[in-house]
Amino acid sequence: MPIRVQNDLPVKEILEQENIFVMDEYRAAHQQIRPISIGLLNLMPLKEDTELQILRSLSNSPLQVDVTFVRVSSHVSKNTSTSHIYKFYEPFESIKNQKFDGFIITGAPVEQMPFEEVDYWDELKEIMDWTVTNVTSTLHLCWGAQAGIYYHYGIDKVKLPEKKFGVFPHRVRNRKIPLVRGFDDVFFAPHSRHTEVPQDLLEQDDRIMILADSEEAGVFLCMAKEGRQVFVMGHPEYDRITLDKEYKRDVEKGLDIRMPVNYYQDDNPDNKPNLIWRSHANALYSNWLNYYVYQVTPFDLYGTPSVWQNAK
Repeated sequence: MPIRVQNDLPVKEILEQENIFVMDEYRAAHQQIRPISIGLLNLMPLKEDTELQILRSLSNSPLQVDVTFVRVSSHVSKNTSTSHIYKFYEPFESIKNQKFDGFIITGAPVEQMPFEEVDYWDELKEIMDWTVTNVTSTLHLCWGAQAGIYYHYGIDKVKLPEKKFGVFPHRVRNRKIPLVRGFDDVFFAPHSRHTEVPQDLLEQDDRIMILADSEEAGVFLCMAKEGRQVFVMGHPEYDRITLDKEYKRDVEKGLDIRMPVNYYQDDNPDNKPNLIWRSHANALYSNWLNYYVYQVTPFDLYGTPSVWQNAK
């Protein structure tokens, strides 16, 4: 699938080196096709790493995707250059009158804080409310999933006794749902979090359908409104070395951190990490794009209001 990005986006060269079809904006302007419009609210500290991971994840589909990077105005990133953010990211205010086929809200390193104490919480609430009427399907990742479930359904996260860190096995619970089409009965996915949404509360809420969970890591995948809201509790987009970087960073800081489970060969952090989740991560993103975005969205986003008129 071709991904349309700005010509000088730094990760464009890396994607091309990985043989991922990246179409620049000049070529895209001459295509006689309406691409799928995806907004990405990137709340992760290392913006370029997340850009690469998400774009790579969106690349395994025959659909052409036009990605718009979105930022909050109520927070200043300390780990990505201001020039990069202002050059490649649109403030929410500038895109709030647009409609998108799909929207992605990433995780953020604020999970141990109450939602109301996050400095951009009010703006994020506005964005999540906006997605209900302006987006066909919204994909929430990790802390973004916890925030979405809390805002839309009132279920708060709880702190774990220790960090859930590593690559965990999960089991598909409802194979008939297109979001998990092509999944094996058991699949692996990375987690890196200090909090979780209690599974028993999700089980009790008939507005939410759990699609995959783990005895060790709890709920991994659930959705609401027939897929117009999708919540992923882990990080399927992570690349091979993301957990390795996190682990060695925390070790250098002298933090009390356990080695990520099911990750290093022979449980030796000097060895190359095992990449055992990529195929199912690709399937998840492809299924979301195809069955919950492309197959549902009208050709004319602005001329077919019926998709959103009964959204609330």
